[in-house]
Amino acid sequence: QVQLVESGGGLVQAGGSLRLSCAASGSIFDINDMNWYRQAPGKQRELVAIITSSGRTNYADSVKGRFTISRDNAENTMYLQMNSLKPEDTAVYYCNARRITDTPFRVFDYWGQGTQVTVSS
Repeated sequence: QVQLVESGGGLVQAGGSLRLSCAASGSIFDINDMNWYRQAPGKQRELVAIITSSGRTNYADSVKGRFTISRDNAENTMYLQMNSLKPEDTAVYYCNARRITDTPFRVFDYWGQGTQVTVSS
């Protein structure tokens, strides 16, 4: 199995920065993608950023230009650098690891416990 532990959340003022970390352990040798999701109270869980095993990245429009996802494979750690934070960024942020097989096609998702990010105005 894969275990994921997030850290780095906290309370910041609008315009501030935070860096989230996700430490992965277990059977991580064939993880395809790692992702950051977030969920605000009463809202759907939202995909924020993606990084593939080859290092390709993509971002939700709402965070593009402000957030940067990165991955340190040697340390089995993923990061989300969040700059220019806005109150609407307030949410619980979750680390996600995804394993995809082709024969047959299957998707396996692994989740961390989440870390709270609160941006005050």
